[in-house]
Amino acid sequence: MTITSDATPTRLDLAALHSSLADPALESMNFLNEIAGRYPEAVSLAAGRPSEEFFAIEDVHRYLRRFERHLTEGQGLTPEQAARTFLQYGRTKGVIHELVARNLAVDEGITVDPASVVVTVGCQEAVFLVLRALRTDERDAVLAVAPTYVGLTGAARLVDMPVRTVRSGPRGVDLDDLAAVLRRARADGLRPRAFYLLPDHSNPSGLSLDLATRHALLDLAEREDLLLLEDNPYGLFSAGDERLPTLKALDTRRRVVYLGSYAKTGLPGARIGFVVADQEVVTPGGATGLFADELAKLKSMVTVNTSPIAQAVIAGKLLEHEGSLVRANERETARYRENLRRLLAALADHFPPGSPVTWNTPTGGFFLVVTVPFEADDALLEASAQDYGVLWTPMRHFHDAPEAAKQLRLSVSVLTLDQVEEGARRLARLLADRLG
Repeated sequence: MTITSDATPTRLDLAALHSSLADPALESMNFLNEIAGRYPEAVSLAAGRPSEEFFAIEDVHRYLRRFERHLTEGQGLTPEQAARTFLQYGRTKGVIHELVARNLAVDEGITVDPASVVVTVGCQEAVFLVLRALRTDERDAVLAVAPTYVGLTGAARLVDMPVRTVRSGPRGVDLDDLAAVLRRARADGLRPRAFYLLPDHSNPSGLSLDLATRHALLDLAEREDLLLLEDNPYGLFSAGDERLPTLKALDTRRRVVYLGSYAKTGLPGARIGFVVADQEVVTPGGATGLFADELAKLKSMVTVNTSPIAQAVIAGKLLEHEGSLVRANERETARYRENLRRLLAALADHFPPGSPVTWNTPTGGFFLVVTVPFEADDALLEASAQDYGVLWTPMRHFHDAPEAAKQLRLSVSVLTLDQVEEGARRLARLLADRLG
């Protein structure tokens, strides 16, 4: 039986919904995804996903079996108990927290109590949980390096938390500007609760902090009683053999809340991230606990727990490589290094010294930024995709500073070496035609 009705369907007024739904950042992501979908044959210098070249479904099965052996042979669980770990609801803070802590010790020299680890649904949930916990009223604010990851600004909008931006500068963050932004925010009646940054090969700028700046930032955070939110999805992918210590590895005063992701180093489809929140929380009654436990309370009301099967995939990969994702990603790291080298060399070939087209030279990661003497906006991106067959990302989607209007972000992570060369050629034709 078909039921018909002449009644007017229910309509919701966007103005009556949460203000974040009208935020330009959400519209930006929709537009960029729509452009990529309409031009599937275009070479993508836009996507920040990890390379799919080394993905294999059989790996997933092997990782699951490896974690099962870890539970039965290493932890002494019965087959029934192991199956329950995979298939039932799991611990809110995660079932692989000890392996995450071991991974941090092996790869980053970070020693943390596994109890301070909360395994999340991607790093995005970790960002949201931390901001939700820190936001008590309209006076609370978060600081971030400009340009910054859109996931931070989006999460802040969802919890009604203003974002005050700090200049990046050649060292990845301008500490004088950070101090000035703190003063202005407090003068405006705000409480800056935390400063978010990606110290290694950041998205979107590709910039990294040098060692002296890392130490100076930690000292400033201590003086200003400021938490640092360190997001580190790209730190493993250095263009050279030396990797700088993370802020968390240098942190002796628990100023750093460490945000981690296995999307780039493990498997993006697993959607596994984590947060290390080892700060002490004091209750009104004087009892103490971990910040991680407070985040777990929020998580229990948001996602209940992170998929145990997805956690098991990451756990198996960690176990197979003795806790080291540096070792597990040797092929990927080599590919990203070569892709970045090839793209930088191609830009230098197409735009020799004296050209009005310039770019930065990251020390690793996926991204670099090109500066041009004309508007690099959505209209130009559309023409680039349609007429030249190459995609990139306008930097105005990441921040609204005047210089962003004439900058574009390039990414090398999903391409083969031939595609890097072809993408650079197509981009060079576009830019040369615009230069006249």
